[in-house]
Amino acid sequence: MRLTVLLIGFCCAALAADVSFTIAGIRVMPERWDKQANFAKLERWAREAAARGADLVVAPEGFLEGYVGNQKSNPDLTREKYFAVGEPIDGALLTRVRNLARELKIYLSLGFAERRGERMYNSSVIFSPQGDVVSRYSKSHTNDDEPFNTKGAEFPVAQTPLGRWGTLICFDRQLPETSRILAIQGAQLILIPSYGMWGETNDVMMRTRALENSVWVAFVHPRRCLIVDPGGKIVAQDDGGGDQVVTARVVLNDRVGRGPIRFRRPGIYGDLLKK
Repeated sequence: MRLTVLLIGFCCAALAADVSFTIAGIRVMPERWDKQANFAKLERWAREAAARGADLVVAPEGFLEGYVGNQKSNPDLTREKYFAVGEPIDGALLTRVRNLARELKIYLSLGFAERRGERMYNSSVIFSPQGDVVSRYSKSHTNDDEPFNTKGAEFPVAQTPLGRWGTLICFDRQLPETSRILAIQGAQLILIPSYGMWGETNDVMMRTRALENSVWVAFVHPRRCLIVDPGGKIVAQDDGGGDQVVTARVVLNDRVGRGPIRFRRPGIYGDLLKK
């Protein structure tokens, strides 16, 4: 694998040595309700990203089914249609995604409408180069526009040979507490697959989330892709054109966790827990 791993340190303390790898965001528009077509797009662009040296490839929110769980964007949405398009974590198409990660020897992150029994979730999964699930996150905040999704309530951080990664999905990023929780738990990189808002305000927000938490941030949207370093600097972005892959070299060193977050005073923040 194209990476340099000498030793992983601990969050909020200097890393003993750098960890570096290439991340790729797939800035690609999916087709609504067409999982087969969207898997074909994922495969095409993941192969291009891998050919360009990517170790981690990230697709947008709800990419597999075309993010159809939002009622405002899909006025014809029904519970029956949505459940029918849902995919379990061990479903046929996710098995193909798992196999693709294994074939390309990459970490592969995909947003999808997840069906768990009689519940649906807006989820994102990361498969390892061995085809294992290293992280599965379900969107915890919405704008009350996903009527059939159950909200997640956990913020997992994946420990990998390429560092510690957390995931948020779209609207989650607008609440600063979510990124802060991941940073406190040791995340060095926060992946933010999205489908909704994008533009100048979002760019500023993403730079702020990186700076205030001293972490790398990767925002991946069908119309916008940003890779931001722990100092809030955009190190890679799309060129404003059509479908494309955006790559950047991520370096995890002593800049991670070494910003203002070090000077927190949690003991006086009790008001944050008030309704």
